[in-house]
Amino acid sequence: MLLKIYKIIKKKNKSKIICLTSYSKNFAEEIDKHADIVLVGDSLGSVLYNYNTTRKVTLQNMIEHSKSVRMGVKKSLMVVDMPYQTYRSKSEAINNVRKLMKLTKCDAVKLEGGQKIKKIIEHLVKNKIPVLGHIGILPQSVKGKFKVKGKSQTERKRLIKEAKLLEKLGVFGIVLECIETKLAKKITKEIKIPTIGIGSSKYCDGQVLVTDDLIGLNKTNIRFVKKFVDIKKELNKGIKKFKQEVILGKYPSKKYSY
Repeated sequence: MLLKIYKIIKKKNKSKIICLTSYSKNFAEEIDKHADIVLVGDSLGSVLYNYNTTRKVTLQNMIEHSKSVRMGVKKSLMVVDMPYQTYRSKSEAINNVRKLMKLTKCDAVKLEGGQKIKKIIEHLVKNKIPVLGHIGILPQSVKGKFKVKGKSQTERKRLIKEAKLLEKLGVFGIVLECIETKLAKKITKEIKIPTIGIGSSKYCDGQVLVTDDLIGLNKTNIRFVKKFVDIKKELNKGIKKFKQEVILGKYPSKKYSY
């Protein structure tokens, strides 16, 4: 685990970090071949359960999906999101994190926020729990439409301060979500740990996307999402072919029968 984290940190300013989400073994096996980090994101709330907010995701949801993902991850660093209201105090955080890590055998956890959860992160790191930070848009905190962060001078100063605070507290990296390009570049340059961007420009040390978005399984108009393959089109082809062969009596042939 520590060696994997060290390798992630060493990529700073050298090579890009690839991070993708997974919620099951089958996806994890394929992602693991290409990624540095496999993230079991609480985005599973909207992707799999059609929730309108990640706040509805429970610790048990994360545990069950993470156990499945663990079976498919061999080389990558496996990071799991701590869901909403599972780290409101130091004792709650440490108990829930330890439970999750014990049951899922994940390598690290991700928490949303900076100054507000300073004592929580400090406590976890002191207890030798690897933490990935997350600033910018915080889906667990947002009410209403997501808006890019870092446009005002006040917000810029706050985000720089929070990034440096997280670095000081001992997180091994920080996810920058929907942070304005120049600010994301500045933060990346001014801290010694890696930044992983999502909607925060190419200047971050790495990039993360929800896998279901990049393969076209989700209908989304989010600006930073690029559809790299249309898996729905291929899925439709396969299902259509199956239907045709069943109707025509071609399937199952002798080859597929006992």
